[in-house]
Amino acid sequence: MPELPTVDPLGDAALPVKKKETIFQLSISIIFCIKAPFQYKPIFATHILTLPAGFTSLFSTTTESASLHQRGLEGLAQSIVIASLEGDELLVQNLLVNGTIDINYEGTVNLRLRQLDFIQHEETSDELKVDYILFKTDVTPLFAAAHAGHVDIVKRLLAAGADVNQRIFRGYAVTAAAREGHSEVLSILLKSGAYQPACEEAFLEACLTGQAETAELLMKWELARPEVLTSALVHASNRGFLGIVDLLLKSGVDINSSHRVLLRSLKPSLHSNLECTPLIAAIVSRQTTVVKHLLRAGARTDCKARLGAWSWDSRSEEVLRVGAGMAEPYDATCESQGRSLLCHAILCNNDDATQLLLRRGANVDFCICTEDGAEFRPIHLASKRGLLSVLKVLISHGCDLNAQTEKGETPLMLCVLQGQQECFCELLKSGADFAACDKAGKSVIDVAKQTRQDTFVYQTVCSLILSGKRVCSSDLQSFSPLHFAAHHGNAEVVRQLLKRKDVHPDQQGKSGLTAAMIAAQEGHIEVFKELIFSGADISMKTMKGANAMKLAEESGYKEQCEKVVCDAIIAGVLKGAAFNEIHFAAKKGNCELLLHLLKHGHSVNCLDSQGSTPLMACVREGHTDACKLLLSEGADCYVANKAGETVLSLARKNASKKMVEEVILDHIAKRVVLAGAQLSKHTKQGKGTPHTKSVKLLKSGVLSWGSSKKRNVLCMEASLGASQEFQQNRKSQGALEGVYTFRVLTIKGREIHFDASASFSAELWARGINLVAKEALASKC
Repeated sequence: MPELPTVDPLGDAALPVKKKETIFQLSISIIFCIKAPFQYKPIFATHILTLPAGFTSLFSTTTESASLHQRGLEGLAQSIVIASLEGDELLVQNLLVNGTIDINYEGTVNLRLRQLDFIQHEETSDELKVDYILFKTDVTPLFAAAHAGHVDIVKRLLAAGADVNQRIFRGYAVTAAAREGHSEVLSILLKSGAYQPACEEAFLEACLTGQAETAELLMKWELARPEVLTSALVHASNRGFLGIVDLLLKSGVDINSSHRVLLRSLKPSLHSNLECTPLIAAIVSRQTTVVKHLLRAGARTDCKARLGAWSWDSRSEEVLRVGAGMAEPYDATCESQGRSLLCHAILCNNDDATQLLLRRGANVDFCICTEDGAEFRPIHLASKRGLLSVLKVLISHGCDLNAQTEKGETPLMLCVLQGQQECFCELLKSGADFAACDKAGKSVIDVAKQTRQDTFVYQTVCSLILSGKRVCSSDLQSFSPLHFAAHHGNAEVVRQLLKRKDVHPDQQGKSGLTAAMIAAQEGHIEVFKELIFSGADISMKTMKGANAMKLAEESGYKEQCEKVVCDAIIAGVLKGAAFNEIHFAAKKGNCELLLHLLKHGHSVNCLDSQGSTPLMACVREGHTDACKLLLSEGADCYVANKAGETVLSLARKNASKKMVEEVILDHIAKRVVLAGAQLSKHTKQGKGTPHTKSVKLLKSGVLSWGSSKKRNVLCMEASLGASQEFQQNRKSQGALEGVYTFRVLTIKGREIHFDASASFSAELWARGINLVAKEALASKC
């Protein structure tokens, strides 16, 4: 210690010089004790404490001396706090020699505390992570020594009168010892008279930090009340401290008692103070070992807790999200509001839990019934909420893909109603029936149209088909993938479907429509062509008797579809037992197609169901060139259909078909004159008696009625009626009226009169002679 100066701080005080020096040394020592570095403080403090007590009281008689004295005592008290924390037993012993230091002084220090952090996981138990932090707080020497585990210092402090029941911010001294696991220190403190609140707090702290040894020591003192023991058991179960749980159960704590505790969960989300049993607390924090231990110890599974965030309406199938901890209470395993544990797992979108429950025997088709008569199953719940991963689990365990609700709604319909495209696709891939109908008779397609979800339904079905998957339909009349694709005009999907052996292009729907009819009616020409070239029967008819071509005509797509049919006929792929190809070609007026068919053996005079020939079909449509072609190929002009009509009568019915009529008349006329007939020939310009001759016109234009040259004349032209001279001569002869006469003018100017049996016959002879004569003359030129 440095030599102290001999200045008298009391001025003229009447004291001996030796006493003045001593007081001055005391003052300086206190100042140095307060302001000097810590390593010198024990020296100054020891020096002060060795002074006689009388000098201290003398020193404090002045105001300044009293202040210095107080500061010195606080410094000493702070020193003993620090020494107790750091385990400096010698310094503590020296500071305790003088009884003036406050042994229960609260000084500020940095405590090194264990901090427990529980990291949450979705499916595994909460992970305990221990960190150490420096925490600045006020402590007493006894608390500091108990926290640090310094047994001897604790004993000295207690012997010096330290209060074992003094509570500071971080608790009691027994709390610190229990928290840090210092069993020996805790035992000393308990024996020193720690009272019940301190022991209960220490016990809870030991249980919360997993200090089984100190907790067991505190249990032996039997100072904790039942509610404290219950709280400790629930908290220890929640934190996964199996040793603490086992200790409490062996000590007789009620395993089914409940207490309020902070429950946290990552999935499903939960962070709330709720009252629950140890088993429920362990389940929420996923403490598997604790759960097993509690169940083996006889924990009840029917104790309920209000944990859920979803509220079930007992009267309907509605589920409302009300917030964690606000839904109806439920227990660990049994049903709540008619819902099983499987339903809760699905609602929480927990596919692993769903998988586990199903493996352990949960009913995958468990029927949920409500008070208002609603019925639905787990697959309906997953489909409606779009829980794809859960839905896959249910499907893998063989759930009924077509299960119906009380309204007859299937999972597919619920997906459509809620717009759950992924679940809809998964159900289709797994074989859900697309043709199923609800109790109102609505199919999936009807529901999609009603809710305006038909676009995503169409896209999903098409993508599945193109990927090689099958769309299941129990009733092809209600739903056929081929009809569906044809209706939407997707030729690529139609092509893919037609590759399958189980797809028939002539499958009819409820109204008798085939895919080809639908394509023709909707104007999807590419699809129509794909179907026709794949063997679709063009002659198939609806329930009302209309075929594909009739539907195309009604919809305004006649020409496009007819072109496809023509191409199919030429390609030789058109099928249709009741479809007359040559009649179709004649009606179309397609000369190329007619020639193709005639060359391939089709009869020019074949009859359709109405008894009409191709020529009649051609005449009805007014196709002049096609008529000429058929006539040139031997079409019969005299055949009458079932209605008694001939080609000529058909041509005369419509004035717009005048050109066709002329073609028919020309053909008949040529046939008549070239074939010949019995005619009455007049002689001498009507003066002679007419006689019957077999008259015939040759292709060379020669009219013949005998073998002599006079009876074979080359015609120039023919006209109806008689000449004026002939008429006068016949009147003079008294000829009968009603005879139909025509005259022929030869190339030499000779005029010959003939009588036919009727005016039409006379007209044909005149027309025929003129046609043949003209052709003969043209050939010579």
